[in-house]
Amino acid sequence: MNKPKMTTEKGVPSNSRVLMLLGQLEKMSREAMIRDAEMSRQVTAKILHLIQTQEKTRKEVMSKGSSGMEVILASLKSTQDLQTALNILYILSELLTVGGGRRVGVFVSKGGTGILLHLLITASNESPPSEELMLQLHSLLAKVGPKDRKFGVKARLTGALNVTVNLLKQNFQNTKLLLPCLQVLRVYSANSVNAISLGKNGVVELMFKIVGPYSKKNTSLLKVALDTLGALLKSKTNARRAVDRVYVPVLLAVYQDWHRNDTRQRHMLIRKGLLACLRNITNTKLGRKAFIDADGMRILYNTSTECLPVRTLDPLVNTSSLVMRKCFPKNRLPLPTIKSAFHYQLPHVPAGGPVAQMYNQPPEGGTSYQLCNKPLKKVDDVVDESDDNEEMEADTDNDAENEEDEKDNCTENDDIETDLNKLRPRESHSRPFEELRVYERFFLELSEDFQGYNFDCPKSASSTSSSSSSSSSATKSPRPIIVPTAQALPPKHAPILTPGEECHLTKGQHTRPPPSISPPSVPPATLPSPLPPLELDTIHITKDQDKIDDAHMPSSDRYTTSSSQTRPPSQGARVEQELVHVLERVALEAEGPLNAGGGGGGRGGGSPVNATRHIQSPLLVGGIATRRVGGGGGSAGGSDCGSEGPEEEGGEGAVLEVPDTALLLLLHDPDLYVEMVKGTGSVPQYSEVAYPDYFGHVAPTFREPLLERAYGVQRSKIFQDIERLIHPNDILDKIVYDLDIPNCPVIDDDGKSLKFNSQFESGNLRKAVQIRKYEYDLVLNSDINSNHYHQWFYFEVSGMHVGTTYRFNIINCEKSNSQFNYGMQVLMYSVQEAISGRPRWVRTGTDICYYKNHFSRSSIAAGGQKGKSYYTMTFSTNFSHKDDVCYFAYHYPYTYSTLKMHLSKLETLRTPQIYLRQDVLCETLGGNSCPLLTITAMPESTSNDHICQFRNRPLIFLSARVHPGETNASWVMKGTLEFLMGTSPLAASLREAYIFKIVPMLNPDGVVNGNHRCSLSGEDLNRQWQSPSLELHPTIYHTKSLLQYLAHVQRAPLVFCDYHGHSRKKNVFMYGCSVKETVWQSNISATSSDLQEDLGYRTLPKILSQIAPAFSMASCSFVVERSKESTARVVVWREIGVQRSYTMESTLCGCDQGKYKGFQIGTRELEEMGAQFCVALLKLKRLTSPLGLRKHQHLLDVESDLMETHCKVASSSPTTYVMDEDEPSFLEEVDYSAESNDEDPDPDNDHSNDVQDNPVHLDQLSDSETNHRD
Repeated sequence: MNKPKMTTEKGVPSNSRVLMLLGQLEKMSREAMIRDAEMSRQVTAKILHLIQTQEKTRKEVMSKGSSGMEVILASLKSTQDLQTALNILYILSELLTVGGGRRVGVFVSKGGTGILLHLLITASNESPPSEELMLQLHSLLAKVGPKDRKFGVKARLTGALNVTVNLLKQNFQNTKLLLPCLQVLRVYSANSVNAISLGKNGVVELMFKIVGPYSKKNTSLLKVALDTLGALLKSKTNARRAVDRVYVPVLLAVYQDWHRNDTRQRHMLIRKGLLACLRNITNTKLGRKAFIDADGMRILYNTSTECLPVRTLDPLVNTSSLVMRKCFPKNRLPLPTIKSAFHYQLPHVPAGGPVAQMYNQPPEGGTSYQLCNKPLKKVDDVVDESDDNEEMEADTDNDAENEEDEKDNCTENDDIETDLNKLRPRESHSRPFEELRVYERFFLELSEDFQGYNFDCPKSASSTSSSSSSSSSATKSPRPIIVPTAQALPPKHAPILTPGEECHLTKGQHTRPPPSISPPSVPPATLPSPLPPLELDTIHITKDQDKIDDAHMPSSDRYTTSSSQTRPPSQGARVEQELVHVLERVALEAEGPLNAGGGGGGRGGGSPVNATRHIQSPLLVGGIATRRVGGGGGSAGGSDCGSEGPEEEGGEGAVLEVPDTALLLLLHDPDLYVEMVKGTGSVPQYSEVAYPDYFGHVAPTFREPLLERAYGVQRSKIFQDIERLIHPNDILDKIVYDLDIPNCPVIDDDGKSLKFNSQFESGNLRKAVQIRKYEYDLVLNSDINSNHYHQWFYFEVSGMHVGTTYRFNIINCEKSNSQFNYGMQVLMYSVQEAISGRPRWVRTGTDICYYKNHFSRSSIAAGGQKGKSYYTMTFSTNFSHKDDVCYFAYHYPYTYSTLKMHLSKLETLRTPQIYLRQDVLCETLGGNSCPLLTITAMPESTSNDHICQFRNRPLIFLSARVHPGETNASWVMKGTLEFLMGTSPLAASLREAYIFKIVPMLNPDGVVNGNHRCSLSGEDLNRQWQSPSLELHPTIYHTKSLLQYLAHVQRAPLVFCDYHGHSRKKNVFMYGCSVKETVWQSNISATSSDLQEDLGYRTLPKILSQIAPAFSMASCSFVVERSKESTARVVVWREIGVQRSYTMESTLCGCDQGKYKGFQIGTRELEEMGAQFCVALLKLKRLTSPLGLRKHQHLLDVESDLMETHCKVASSSPTTYVMDEDEPSFLEEVDYSAESNDEDPDPDNDHSNDVQDNPVHLDQLSDSETNHRD
């Protein structure tokens, strides 16, 4: 045979003794080794001696470039002499014992595994086989097997499996030989097919003969046997075999014995191995039943409780928790049906839509409904009766309904659009212009000539509105024509004006009220003079906000105007001052009416407010009732159950002194809000106003840090849940609130329980169940015409005791992870605090965590997937006031009526220089109007030049709140609107630069009815942009029509931006559309001509990253995904041809970079973001000029940005866009992945895992490891 020739590494002396001996060994042919066996023994014995005594000898043999390993393996393959073979095996053992995986890898690469297995088969044919040879062969195989990926396949194909099993059976009492055999079996069993084969050969039963009660002898043998048994039991066939042999009680008894006797915790690995076996057995339905029948829950609960004080035993506690969670009996939600408690009859049900699918499921009991006067089949949330082995439960959800402008847990590029034809933006004129011409009425500013308009009139005469009606917005406007025609007259809009404030811009219809009438908010004497044109080149924007000390953050008493100074600064200086200092707050004006609006006023931050107003409690205005403060004020106003409590003589309610928030928030008026609620239509026909919406929210001046997670909090909550099964008599299980009892959802119990309520606008709480004296399970309502989307909550609590810790568990969350695991807290609003002068939402809650629970999700609601579970979001809190009424919310609520109130108040902020028009775009399914705003600057005069400049300003199109649960989008929009209506030089310049078309709330019905994601059609409106339905998606249909009209008249917007919120990422960031970046992140081939693209789409995000402290460019993505092709961003880019088409996502949690790092986000920061978006647009105006582009080319340096991103991606994840969470999956979550694949793995899927790694390594995760960095 051709034997390898001995080579030496450069630098190794050629006269080295070991190399000389290897040279001799190399020269001996197969025949020579047989003929002169004694010589081969001597040579190999000398080599062994050198290797055992000299470290440098081992290095010479294994050094790079040396062929020593080939010579040794060739000799092992050739020899037939037992002693020579043993010497070579000893040599290999010495070489591979030191040097780690590199030497073993070299051995495997040289074909060493196959030679050892072949020798094993040959030796087994001897009668009897050499015990020493078998011992050495198995010892070596145990070392090299984990490093050979094909080891399991090789062992099975050569027949080595049976050799090892037979040897094990024949030497069962031979401890010396038993240990290496078990070590090799452990490696064999890592291959799924081998595990099944070994199980059939009775190896499972053999392992249970070795596993026994506590003993100080042979602990190493027992540890390896448990590891082998654990690997075998990963096969569901073997797990069922163990159940059939009644081994589950045996494992529990042995575990109890070791737990009881291992008092010094020296044998934790053995106890852990026993738990690993239980964990794998309980992956089957039969195993879980056997575990329950053997009282396993109580045994593991008691042993784990005793382990809790010792942190080193955390792996045991975690694995026990995992087993108990899996075996906890699956329950259905305590609901009659998982469909929403409210029902809305659609005009028609699309055959393939989600509503039709939901109601066409096979009958499974429950409540029946009617839709379109047709009886519907019964659908209910049931636990799947089939074994969960039919479907695999992944650790994370990939449900399409849970998409949040990010793939839920995508690890491959399968969602990136790879069709270049779809990636090329194209203006699609699918509708004839005659059909779109009716939308001219929404663009009067493009044709207005202002003839006959008096530019010297006071504000009340210079206000603009296309409406010819002065009716109040509180009165519901007539339903507009949904199908517009060319002959249609302009709609009657609801401008929300007070009498005498109208100044119609319809040509020839200009009115001027008497001079004595002036708006109450801004006297004419204080109106600013018209601003001269602002030179954009004088603006310098910087993001040095981190350098500004917090002490410079303006407070309410420091809002001063430049006019109060002796020498007002120049216009350019004022701009600089605003950019450097004013961006610290939302209100970008001085004494103007905006500086206390919404979350911008700081007077409520730390000290009580003195201004008060008197109201009757309950407040009854036209049938609208606010909640009673104190005295068990949990009864529903307007409800025919419960009582409002004692009243004063004469039937008058008690008089309350409450803060006059109209003085604090100049965009808030409690009385006006009540009027707006009257004109809001809801499916449940709400007749109640929540106190937070009535009083308003004054943002605190302090920032609220992210909550630091306490050690062991999630584990303690899990154990409290397990106690429900262990101690069922301690569970009250008392329903205290239930929307499925429509006439009386609040259940009175004489003050022994908390009272709940959610029957107000945007409220969402379906059911409350008292579990223990101070613990409540809460169930959220599905979106209307849907059976899922549970995330948004907003409810009221009363009847609490001071100084008592209450625990609340929201038990039907659906997402696989949440920022509640990473520092986010819930929001609470205290009415007592509001009355004391602090009307505000505050972050609250301790012991917050989010984990998988034992409530089963029906496959009906999980897209056909079986075995899914809901998740629990739990938090604890204390109440500070007796007889308080508190509200809890997922995020800062912003109702539809709040929007209408704010728009009404914005009307009062107009100056003669502002062009503001409010139109009603359409009416929703629920009968609510969808407002459309137009904001720009008035022309300086009626001269042709000024009118031409006015008409030809670029358009900016903004929208928000397509998803009702993303309330932060409305707060950002509020900041944008307030800035645009401001009197600052920046705001004036921005109005002069652009025409703004704004749809501030795309889904009013969803917002009103407390939905999280859908409209009344039961569909995600942000997935309907490709083909919106006029009947089912009117707001999307008409908004898209506006954009199609602009495209037809060659006035497509310069920027389109849809404001959203993101629940699983921190910071504020953008999604855009780029052909080049999409191609770069995929494997498709494209020519350079395909990748020609204007890089201007990156300019706006770049600017924001420089000026907005909450904005993160690193989180932005410009990849086009298939799953997003029907979203606003992609459709406007592809069909309307808007290059700068964005989705701007704002975190619901907080920031992990910049000035706000480590803090939760508040309304102040959100409104600030909206204002900074406006400033960025002003900067964009400057940069889009040729001179600006030359000066600021660095903002368009996309190539270097992409290369940096690409390099990072190569080492971390396949794409940039898959980063749907700032944090990795929460480490403790391994404890709650209860379901698993019960089917035996595919026999063709042969690969062995590295079982040298602890097979239950995941169980080592403890709370100490969960306190990782964000």
